[in-house]
Amino acid sequence: MRAARPHVVVVGGGFAGFYAARTLERVLPRGAADLTVISATDHLCYSPLLPEVAAGRLDPRRIAVPLHSALRRARILQGVVEEVDVSAGTLSVMCGLADPVVVPYDRLALTVGSVTRRLPTPGMDDHSLGLKTLVQAVYIRDHVLRQLELADTTQDLDERRARLTFVVVGAGYAGTETAAQLQVMTQSQLDRFPRLRPEDLTWMLVDVAPAVLPELGPRLGRFALDEIRARGMRVLLETSVREILEDRLTLSDGTVVPCHTVLWTAGVTPPPLVGQLGLDVERGRVVVDAQLRVTGSDTVWAGGDAASTPDPFSEKAQAYPPTAQHAQRQGVVIGRNIAASLGHGEPRPYRHHDLGLVADLGRRSAVARPLGVPLTGLPAKVVAKVYHLYAVPSMANRARIAADWALNLASRPVPAQLGLVRPDQARFGRAEHTEREPAGA
Repeated sequence: MRAARPHVVVVGGGFAGFYAARTLERVLPRGAADLTVISATDHLCYSPLLPEVAAGRLDPRRIAVPLHSALRRARILQGVVEEVDVSAGTLSVMCGLADPVVVPYDRLALTVGSVTRRLPTPGMDDHSLGLKTLVQAVYIRDHVLRQLELADTTQDLDERRARLTFVVVGAGYAGTETAAQLQVMTQSQLDRFPRLRPEDLTWMLVDVAPAVLPELGPRLGRFALDEIRARGMRVLLETSVREILEDRLTLSDGTVVPCHTVLWTAGVTPPPLVGQLGLDVERGRVVVDAQLRVTGSDTVWAGGDAASTPDPFSEKAQAYPPTAQHAQRQGVVIGRNIAASLGHGEPRPYRHHDLGLVADLGRRSAVARPLGVPLTGLPAKVVAKVYHLYAVPSMANRARIAADWALNLASRPVPAQLGLVRPDQARFGRAEHTEREPAGA
């Protein structure tokens, strides 16, 4: 049954969905519409700091912003959308019960984010780990610490070196930051294992691209490359992974690397739901106009990583890149434009100049380009920390993140395996909510 008031549904609790819902709460008068946010988790994960969670430098809850606390007027429905009937204006949502919940809508915001891009590399699904969610970050930290324990336990030197070899696939933001920060973490823990030698510890960063952090430009990319190589990291560019097995992987040049840890951070893609909607897509992303309205629809908007939004400042109006910065600002525009469609305010196009990018390399090093100004080393580190504190949309979370960072200056993070995540829960499908969980889970 349709309610008397229009029903606005936001699908996704990431940056775009969170800011769309928060903007709707601010712009729409009370009683103007009912608002529902459908999210696979009950929190917004501030994903740019996932590498710090994986490295044990932040408690996982520090970067989880509770939706129930941050959104005061919206109904939060925790579940996964399995089907969208655009013609009927309904969604089918799996919430962990036996039967799906059918949710009608009058206005819909599709802000479903992205998932790890999974290539047909043999063994990728079974023997590699992603870093898109808190569940994966927590598991990676336990897994890496466990490898140190196993390396210290074994008498076999080849087995020890394999346990102490860690391979990160993908030299973009997620991959470079994760490799750099986890390398620092493992190096700092070696003195707790007197049988382990620094020369047995190997970190490798592999990418088919000719440079690391290409989005930051050649100067900052070279600085980052020189920095991590100076710490002993092996960086293999213009190289891909041919096969991954439980105890080794094979590179495109035929090199076999004995290892038990492969972290896969080689890009993102929209979730499978996007391809099932019957909407126009471009490279897997929903096509929208300048106001983020879905092509051919008067009631559906899309934004964030799953939307192909034309960039008027680029050549040939190429789509904006899938970054948290754009997702956040697109969410605000979606909220305002949906409110305008209900008679509150005026619609506006999405036009945003990049404010700059940052990449934390661990220790006192980082690279940053605030407002186009290239920075390296400690100044970039300060900019990166300040930017993240500013961008986290919760004062309580900011205070706790700052407290953790202050404690890290005085003492090392606690190197304890918590065992909170089972291996099957950290696999791509379960952790990124593209596979159905058992009822009641």
